[in-house]
Amino acid sequence: FQDDGRYNREAPLTLQREAAHYFGYVYFRQVKDSSMRRGYFQKSLVLVSRLPYVNLFQSLLQLIAPEYFDKLEPCLEAVCNEIDQWPPPVPGQTLNLPVMGVVIQVRIPSRVDKPGSSPVKQCNQENLLPAPLVLPSVHELDLFRCFQPVLIHIQMLWELMLLGEPMVVMAPSPTVSSEMVLALTSCLAPLRYCCDFRPYFTIHDSEFKEYTTRTQAPPNIVVGVTNPFFIKTLQHWPHILRVGELRMSGELPKQVKVKKLAKLKTLDTKPGIYTSYKTFLHKDKTLIKRLLKGIQRKRPSEVQSALLRRHLLELTQSFIIPLEHYMASLMPLQRAITPWKNPPQIRPFCQEDFMRSLEHAGPQLTCLLKGDWLGLYR
Repeated sequence: FQDDGRYNREAPLTLQREAAHYFGYVYFRQVKDSSMRRGYFQKSLVLVSRLPYVNLFQSLLQLIAPEYFDKLEPCLEAVCNEIDQWPPPVPGQTLNLPVMGVVIQVRIPSRVDKPGSSPVKQCNQENLLPAPLVLPSVHELDLFRCFQPVLIHIQMLWELMLLGEPMVVMAPSPTVSSEMVLALTSCLAPLRYCCDFRPYFTIHDSEFKEYTTRTQAPPNIVVGVTNPFFIKTLQHWPHILRVGELRMSGELPKQVKVKKLAKLKTLDTKPGIYTSYKTFLHKDKTLIKRLLKGIQRKRPSEVQSALLRRHLLELTQSFIIPLEHYMASLMPLQRAITPWKNPPQIRPFCQEDFMRSLEHAGPQLTCLLKGDWLGLYR
């Protein structure tokens, strides 16, 4: 907690500490037990942090939770003692984190890393015994596995996220719901998704009333749910993504269809995207073909995810570069800044000027995708 400022200055935007929310990472266990009223023993171990290190903290729970359910409190006490000795996360550094006889090795990404490149390999001279458990990333999901059933709509999902549209993800389990919501909010990288998102939302949540009321428009938020009850109460939301179980990345997925919202029958909702949104940009058919061919050729999921991530990164950059160009043109020149005069003013943002600048410096310079870019900017 001491030095948030320094960490946030050096970390990528998407990995900054959350000021307003905590992330809860959960390991849930359910075991048949006839002596219990519900016929099951159910318990969760939850790790709470302000850091969005999904991969690191889920891997940590996979190690701790089974032991904890076995040995209870003393186990947690020992683990907490070990975690207390861990070095703080410093962007750009590779950390060795000992816990329960294992050393987790992970590199904390830094703001100066080039987006889309693989992390720099650091050679640590220390003799690590036992051999460390190396995590390829602190936070990245298997993006390809998450988006597999909606590959052909990746364009639409990216646009909906960019526009901060309200969206419900209905999934068969909390794991699938969380992964899908996190995958959606990460598809704008290196930009940070600035609206609210709830990877797993339940009817016990304090905002339940606010999100299900029909008297006002839904807030700009991505919500993941599993309870079929939500099919009825969230019918008025403009975009609903219904997903089935996420399969391993090796099978040819059945692509879900886009359906009109009116077709949302209360309980027999098939997987699909229920929306009346029309995309501004055309689909990238070559990317989809490459990914589908990759499935047939059993290309590793990491490679497929990297292709997908690169495509989304290029889209976001193509969208943002013209804005950056225009913003830079509004800035005062260096020579106008002198200690003897009043500070120069930044010229105001004028939408029509910006639109005109797109004719010669628009996304068509960096992106092959055709479509109504102007409509998307508007």
